[in-house]
Amino acid sequence: MSSLQTRIVFRCDPALADYLPRPIPARDALPGWLKTMPAKAYSEIHGREIRTIKQCPPFVDAMTHGFLILLPCDVTVEDGVFSWNWTIPEPTTGQHPRAPLSFHVPEQLAGAPFANGLAALKFNSFWTIELESGWSLFAMHPANRDDLPFRLITGVVDSDRFYDGGINFPAIWTEPGFSGVLPKGTPVAQCFPVARALPEAVFETLDPVRRAAYTQTVGEVLAKPGVYRKLFRAKRGRSAGQ
Repeated sequence: MSSLQTRIVFRCDPALADYLPRPIPARDALPGWLKTMPAKAYSEIHGREIRTIKQCPPFVDAMTHGFLILLPCDVTVEDGVFSWNWTIPEPTTGQHPRAPLSFHVPEQLAGAPFANGLAALKFNSFWTIELESGWSLFAMHPANRDDLPFRLITGVVDSDRFYDGGINFPAIWTEPGFSGVLPKGTPVAQCFPVARALPEAVFETLDPVRRAAYTQTVGEVLAKPGVYRKLFRAKRGRSAGQ
């Protein structure tokens, strides 16, 4: 294993192993709207077609980074009431959840700018997550997924130490008028390891060589499409465990 690669271990109760969707690489679950959106669109300001964010590597790479935690079953939402019909065996592990959701009372969000006066959802975890020493787990709302009717609250967990219990994922329900089904497999959290040690910050001014490189690089980016993707974007391969 290279020094740039770390291992992430997901574990579940043995009685539930055949009932749970596994966490998956985020690149394997890009939303349909990204796949169908046009690569170019006409701009009145430019008077021509311009590239859309579908052709923006940083935008797409954010959506494909890390792993997605998936909703383990269908959840029906009607008039603000959440329900599910999910028959699973009794877990063999004590204190283990059986429901896909639980809730935080509104008072737990008192003073937070995203509080809406409603109870917050809590997507219960059915997987423990273990990282190598010195690494923490960064959990966030699936990147650029404003189409989802909730907004995950971002958190960081020291999963090199806390790995014997599941990590639950709190979220704000953002569409009170929503009625329908959140289908099994809906991504509820995007997770990836981050090094806990803070990098050393170095501040410099651009020397003549760097100024010339800046001018050349920006000029090339502005002159033709695909420069970043062709010359600077790192190849993203599969991990050794896949």
